[in-house]
Amino acid sequence: MINYKEELNAEQLRVVEQGNGACLVLAGAGSGKTRTITYRVAYLLEQGVLPKEILLVTFTNKAAREMMERVQQLMGSELHLPWAGTFHHIAYKILRRYAVVLGYESNFTILDAEDSRDVIKLCLKEKGLDKKAKRFPSARVVQGIISFTRNASRPIEEVLDDHYPQWLQHGDTLSRIAQAYAQRKKDANAMDFDDMLVRLFELFALNPKVKDVFAQQFKYVLVDEYQDTNAIQSAIVELCSSVHKNILVVGDDAQSIYSFRAANIEHILAFEKHYPQAQIFRLETNYRSTPNILDFANDVIAKNVNQYQKELRSVMDVFVKPRLRVCAEQSEEAAFIVDEIEELQEEGMPLHQIAVLFRAAFHSQALEMELVKRDIPYEYRGGIRFFERAHIKDVLAYVRVFVNKTDTIAWSRILNMQVGIGPVTARKIIKAVQSSGETSLSNIELSLPMRATIGWQEVVQNWGLMEMSDKSAAGLIRAIADSRYQEYVMEQYPDYRDRLQDIEQLATFSEKVKDISQFLAEATMQEQFRPSTLTENGKEDEKLVLSTIHQAKGLEWQAVFVMHMSQGQFPNERALKQTKGLEEERRLFYVAVTRAKKHLYLSYPIVAGFKMMLGGPSMFLQEIDQELFTEERGGNDFGYADLSDDIDGVTYESVEEWQSPKPRPTSFLKSIDDL
Repeated sequence: MINYKEELNAEQLRVVEQGNGACLVLAGAGSGKTRTITYRVAYLLEQGVLPKEILLVTFTNKAAREMMERVQQLMGSELHLPWAGTFHHIAYKILRRYAVVLGYESNFTILDAEDSRDVIKLCLKEKGLDKKAKRFPSARVVQGIISFTRNASRPIEEVLDDHYPQWLQHGDTLSRIAQAYAQRKKDANAMDFDDMLVRLFELFALNPKVKDVFAQQFKYVLVDEYQDTNAIQSAIVELCSSVHKNILVVGDDAQSIYSFRAANIEHILAFEKHYPQAQIFRLETNYRSTPNILDFANDVIAKNVNQYQKELRSVMDVFVKPRLRVCAEQSEEAAFIVDEIEELQEEGMPLHQIAVLFRAAFHSQALEMELVKRDIPYEYRGGIRFFERAHIKDVLAYVRVFVNKTDTIAWSRILNMQVGIGPVTARKIIKAVQSSGETSLSNIELSLPMRATIGWQEVVQNWGLMEMSDKSAAGLIRAIADSRYQEYVMEQYPDYRDRLQDIEQLATFSEKVKDISQFLAEATMQEQFRPSTLTENGKEDEKLVLSTIHQAKGLEWQAVFVMHMSQGQFPNERALKQTKGLEEERRLFYVAVTRAKKHLYLSYPIVAGFKMMLGGPSMFLQEIDQELFTEERGGNDFGYADLSDDIDGVTYESVEEWQSPKPRPTSFLKSIDDL
């Protein structure tokens, strides 16, 4: 028998022993929620509940495996929980049995993301949208729009208006494509990942007898990370628990950061309204971070209005306060971070116990350069290394051919992006360009098909913009960023704004290198020559972790750096335009700081962002009690103010309020002339 009183704290024990009926477990960061869930499952099994009568739903296969292994260890047996897994895993098992009720064969195919895009491409081709010069979103973007619409259970027009306004004029066409896509899947006896959830909901909602089979079977329903559920997932959980009414959901509203995936924080915030008899449990004892870090984190999240109030308490001894470093510009910020990493290493901290987190991928560019320079190996999570990103390679290809018109590889990349230009036509164009000498592209005589002519004319227009620039690397890059290539990025990528910021970051980097050829060489070497990750024994060495904050959720490190905490960068200005966007951005900051166990570093550059504008600290830094962290300045003292100047611990309800003169420091630099 498990000794629950000895192995659990009082908060966890209450959940395990009293978790009948509708229960909401508010599990703060580092409070042992996985431990609590697995002990609850073990407790139920000891009480005589059969494994098949427990539905345990998680969001990742890794989480499901970890919970299953812990339950087996607790029970001391190879016990199997047949209904433990992700939402999609559970849906698949049920749909295999009842597919015929929905008009599918039981051997239906599951489409992965790439399969799904291929089907959408066929739908676009069927409607002639793959051949038109008129701008239209790519299959990848269409896939994202359709997926969000289905998971959020909202009309496509609403989704476009809120999240994809640049494609609002194509609403009717996108609706028809969504219908054609659905029909093609049905004809092929296939489902994509979204279908598995939507069809399961339909199965239960339209067939009460089928729903009751499972609702009767599942005496206890437990859901992990409930704050991340979307409309369909929440509805499925409710239906599965509709008979016995034993639904225990575990989550933390303070860590709800996935609204862009259609997750809805209202599911956890409105749980008591939906289940009036619900019990509320709080797990507030933190086993991860020092009191200094938790005091800081508590102060951060306290500024949110729409939340359950929690106060994390540490079981660890007091350590050092979080440190804020104010830097002159991005390269100084990068140097500071790497200096501190090297110092932590000298003190014996392994690299893999250190992470640098950032709001957007492009924030890491200067840091990546510094890490390569100092031969520090790193693992990049949440995306691809800066110089390996497709849009960066695209822009560099334009710069390469401007410098060297005979660069066949770069020309192939450029032409491959254009409407109507295939491999054969591309070879013809490249041959003509290479033999043209100094002749301007607009004067090269080519006999091309109509569609290929349209694509070639776009290249010529882009070339003309480059010729009109100052012909520096930065000038050429910004010329491409302002050309029709910008529309191409919008068509191809759902995160096109971030990619355009990447390109501006590339232009900023290029300004530090006077010679274009040298700039191209350095950019190429960044991609090709990475720090060795092999030790003298030929074994894989540890790596520093670089990650977006979204990818870091659920993880922890001894030391965490949160960089680029700048005005206009974090909180993200685009996110602030979304309903309740400011509070989600603040939750994202909270997630970042609660990843740290012992050391928390924050930093921002005064000069950053588009066109290297002068700015100041994030509004989040200005909200925090100044006694909770130490502030220091970089080596290049620009004469800017301490955060404590003119600050009264103000909480900002909106970015407009923060931008007003009243609560903000008056001595931050306002223009380049102040330098």
